[in-house]
Amino acid sequence: MSADTPVSSAEESLLRLHRITSHDDLVLAADDLGPLDAPVVILLHGGGQTRHSWSGAAKALARRGYRVINFDARGHGESEWSAVGAYSLDDRVADLEAIVMQLGRPFALVGASLGGATSIHATAQVMRPGALVLVDIVPHPEPEGINRIVTFMRAHPDGFATLDEAVDAVAAYNPERPRPRDPAGLMRNLRQREDGRLYWHWDPRIVAPRPQDFHETVRQSAATLPQTGVPVLLVRGLKSDVVSDAGVAAFRALVPDLEVADVGGAGHMVAGDRNDAFNEAVIAFLERHLPSE
Repeated sequence: MSADTPVSSAEESLLRLHRITSHDDLVLAADDLGPLDAPVVILLHGGGQTRHSWSGAAKALARRGYRVINFDARGHGESEWSAVGAYSLDDRVADLEAIVMQLGRPFALVGASLGGATSIHATAQVMRPGALVLVDIVPHPEPEGINRIVTFMRAHPDGFATLDEAVDAVAAYNPERPRPRDPAGLMRNLRQREDGRLYWHWDPRIVAPRPQDFHETVRQSAATLPQTGVPVLLVRGLKSDVVSDAGVAAFRALVPDLEVADVGGAGHMVAGDRNDAFNEAVIAFLERHLPSE
């Protein structure tokens, strides 16, 4: 979790806000940045994050001439929650389809963690993006790293009495990241309810299923990636506890043409930890497989 990067006034004038209706009538919040007639990069954030985690990457991609669609996944951020707890990968792929159907342009998928799993499943099932970028997620992730994320997201079901309590929870989860000088940015990840307490922005039912079942679906979909012909880049943080050398090797056994960009000094939230290095790796890959001009 990290404070959001502010958008400059010049960039704000180019930012288009959208409301996208999903297949089951949920309303999803999205930012649309960059030239409308350009190839499209769709950004899919990780579990427990929002579209604001991509702020720096979205602006960098738009500056390179890409159109960027950056949306809050169902049950996250400003997007609506499912009344029936519909948070499967199939539901998330259907949301992505609703976005792609409106584009009429070549597109790439850039997905972190949960967003990466969604991108793998979408590419295997129904989509053929021009390029696929997976951010610190592989079909065989480290169980301890996944459990740490799930434990964090399941914690504090009763919320927080103060913003400082929420900051303490984030610091305990990611002790190597400096505490924010101004914790107000964290409020984008919190919601104040009628009882006056602060709660995380995500629907707790997102993390109700067993992670093992979720990743088995991802493994089955990843096995079909070579048949799609879609070029795949894995960007991993070298300090990540989710993606290991063994996980990368297992992924390469499934996808022999897999490209890997290692980002030193970054953990699981690569873009948040080393945004410049992340942007450089992603843009170089996209310009080879989905050039903006």
